[in-house]
Amino acid sequence: EYQWNYREHVVREFLQDGGGGSSPGENPSIHSHYTTLTIAREPWSRQGAEHGAVGCANTSNGPATVTAQTLFRADEDGRTPRVVVLVGAPGMGKTMMVRKVMVEWGEGTLQEQFDCVFCIDCKGIALPKEASVADLVSLCCPCQRLPAGNILDDQKILFIFDGFEALGFSLVQPEAELSSDPREVKPLETTLMSLLKRTVLPEASLLITTRPTALQSLGRCLEGEYYAEILGFSAAMREEYFHRYFENANKADMAFRFARGNEILYSLCVIPVMSWTVCTVLEQELCRKKNLLECSKATTRMTMSYLSQLLKHRDRDNPQVLQRFLLQLCSLAADGIWKHKVLFEEKEIRDRGLDQPDLLPLFLNEKISKEGGDHGKVYGFSHLHLQEFFAAMFYVLEDDEETVSDWGGLEKDVNKLLESYSESRKDLNVTVQFLFGLVSQKSIEYVDKTIGCKISPQAREELLKWLCGRHRGISHPGQVVKISELDTFHFLFEMNEKSFAQSALSHFSDLDLQDMKLTLYDQMALSFCIQQWAGLGCVTLRGCSFHQQDPRVDLDALPRQEELHGPIHLLCRALRHPGSALRLAALLAEHPGLVRLELGDGALGDRGVRLLCRGLRRPGCRLRVLR
Repeated sequence: EYQWNYREHVVREFLQDGGGGSSPGENPSIHSHYTTLTIAREPWSRQGAEHGAVGCANTSNGPATVTAQTLFRADEDGRTPRVVVLVGAPGMGKTMMVRKVMVEWGEGTLQEQFDCVFCIDCKGIALPKEASVADLVSLCCPCQRLPAGNILDDQKILFIFDGFEALGFSLVQPEAELSSDPREVKPLETTLMSLLKRTVLPEASLLITTRPTALQSLGRCLEGEYYAEILGFSAAMREEYFHRYFENANKADMAFRFARGNEILYSLCVIPVMSWTVCTVLEQELCRKKNLLECSKATTRMTMSYLSQLLKHRDRDNPQVLQRFLLQLCSLAADGIWKHKVLFEEKEIRDRGLDQPDLLPLFLNEKISKEGGDHGKVYGFSHLHLQEFFAAMFYVLEDDEETVSDWGGLEKDVNKLLESYSESRKDLNVTVQFLFGLVSQKSIEYVDKTIGCKISPQAREELLKWLCGRHRGISHPGQVVKISELDTFHFLFEMNEKSFAQSALSHFSDLDLQDMKLTLYDQMALSFCIQQWAGLGCVTLRGCSFHQQDPRVDLDALPRQEELHGPIHLLCRALRHPGSALRLAALLAEHPGLVRLELGDGALGDRGVRLLCRGLRRPGCRLRVLR
């Protein structure tokens, strides 16, 4: 009867998604939101050295998926693991996986493997200084008087320690002090070590979730353990997550296509909490505007939302400490970007003062050195794009004289970064894009409000000057200045400030794009810029194709679109790219200054030309030259 009541308690407690991933007023079931993660199960010493940084692995064709039901199944050699350590960076889904295990046991799915499962939340439960194993079991069901002593006898038991790194205990305990009696009260460290060393309840199974920072010390006190690393969402899982989050198929399709069209954002969505952040922001946009083509929440804002999620439970009474830590973290990231470096030695972490246990694990993952444990630890960012984000932040975060002296010769020179990108270092593209996003007024206010850090707006003038001058070298003297690189529009869209875009674009009169496949994100960036481009006189789109937003759109069912959207849309229609370029086409056709349009290498056919001519006869068409 007690076990039955406890099962009901477990389902009530863990069924609802308590991870903050719900919309206001909602608390969705874990059944509706949980998406299977890619998890690699193998010894950490071998596997940890092979991956540069958690989340960067190619999860499409990589490790086999491990589920709640298969974590403790026998391996290929027939050995059944008794201890499984589930490793993952912050936001990778460790706690969600634990909730899934608890719910599946409570509903009977894992009954064959375990008679009882007890979860100890190392982050959230106020643990006593002294306790027996039976006391820990009682903590798992505080509302009932659970006969823990009886339950621990002759049962197949699984103990789960979620967020083990939060305990902060020394794992060195004298063997003689360890307990063998589950009812014996000992200091909490000793009781936990007794479970880990298996001197008490040796037949019980253990599932320990931890960030990589606790791995080496944990490994010293475990024997015969298996390590499972959460690598995040594969491509298919990302799409599934979006559909589970939105439930409405049309909204899910629209949101996923938006994310999929933004290469940086889509890559970051391998991190589950980043997928949640993107979905949450896009859901708010859809509620307000019902059209993501008008969404102004670009990659930088999404990443800042992710950063504020990581820091939301941290004490903000001393923002100077966080500001100084972030400055040093950003200098490390920038130094790595310049040197093509994604792994950092322990000495580099110490020299920059980043060895702060309450902050370091939020941003850097501890990895095992390829030379083994005796050669020290190495650290890496959760994702390369996050390193690029912090590298961009290095150039705009306000600093002090004390911090400057610790940069090891790294120059905080925005112009050097921009010139290097223009000349040869095209790999700096993402860093430069984040740089534009960070100096927008909204970003400056958001970082100050949510994180408590100050961003200097001084780089804005240097960015504007660079944008105005970079295309002049392409044109010959006396020729009109044209923009022929798509990244300019990405940078302006990332900042998303109309006045800044107007100032930058006022120096150009022509748009010339050739042989490009324009994603939905590209089209949004172009649409934003064309709206602010008063001096646009000539558009050349030669050999360009438009990725469609929704293949199910039936253009013939839409009323008089050729009248509404002019010749550009007719071209897209003739090339069978419906729906995707509607807004862009409308902006071009109705643009008051556009008098020249060049459309080369397009398979218009007779039907396309007829449609184009119909558009040209519209009163609103101001074109004078068509090639």
